[in-house]
Amino acid sequence: MPIRSSTPRVPATMKAAAIDRFGPPSVLKLIDLPTPEPEADQIVIAVHTAGVGGWDAEIRAGEWPPPGPRKRFPMVLGLDGAGTVVAKGSRVRRFAIGDRVWAYDSENAGFSAQYVAVDAENAGRVPKRMTLRAAGAGSATALTAFQGVADHAEVRDGQTVLVFGATGAVGTLAVQFAAARGARVIATATGRKATDLVRKLGARVAIDARSRDAMAELQLAAPGGIDVVLAFAGGRSLERMLDLVSRGGRIVYPNGVEPVPEKRSGVRLISYDAEGGVEAFTRLTRASEQARLKVPIAASFPLARAADAHRRVKQGHVLGRVVLAVRRGEN
Repeated sequence: MPIRSSTPRVPATMKAAAIDRFGPPSVLKLIDLPTPEPEADQIVIAVHTAGVGGWDAEIRAGEWPPPGPRKRFPMVLGLDGAGTVVAKGSRVRRFAIGDRVWAYDSENAGFSAQYVAVDAENAGRVPKRMTLRAAGAGSATALTAFQGVADHAEVRDGQTVLVFGATGAVGTLAVQFAAARGARVIATATGRKATDLVRKLGARVAIDARSRDAMAELQLAAPGGIDVVLAFAGGRSLERMLDLVSRGGRIVYPNGVEPVPEKRSGVRLISYDAEGGVEAFTRLTRASEQARLKVPIAASFPLARAADAHRRVKQGHVLGRVVLAVRRGEN
């Protein structure tokens, strides 16, 4: 039998940003729903901050199959976020009531709400010195960035790493994870604000990939060639830069990057999806603490303005992550 703690008090109903049909951002409405009860292997999180990404917009528009076989309208969106454990199922031993957690569930949405129930294995403890706001912004994106850097690119000390799309929600974190492993990071960024950001996060060199001088600057920055490319965006500018990857190098990108990078002779092309799980979150928390990870937040909206958050994501040119501030005044 699931068990529920008497402290803090969990209300019977909650506010949630949900859709009753697929469509544009305007279909997102703030509604009242029953607060979820935990199943035996689940925890219920009082959501502090929820991330908003391109995948959320695709789910809302019906362009990506609705997550989870049991999902029906009204559908609460949001695949990741952070908050405090307020209830847990009878088989959960890893967490206690009151623990600060970040979580990512690629199969079932629901973080765009005051409370969400997730499998305990899809959550981890928030890193030391990281706020719930930052953790909520970085749950899914940090997993994607870290696994790309550590598991697929296998970035090592002394390597030259190009992070293409370095100013986005994943790229800003990948720059930090790669730098923390001792790599010499070259980041693409357009504009003074973006350039300053990636440099502060650990990039040795920042290059505007769309400028006329981009290739000359890259050749000057990497005279011995590039060992690893982490591609979080695609297109012509990326393809030009890939010509400088050294033989035996790696081009790593998460599934969803379009157009897909073209294959190069003697270079490994690796695509991947971020994976959750107990070990994944344990490693992520440790790596985030070691890197003193900073999670840039481009824009924050209250839960009632979830539609505006989706519109902001669609506009593009986001430096960091767009989030929903579900609760304020807590860290």
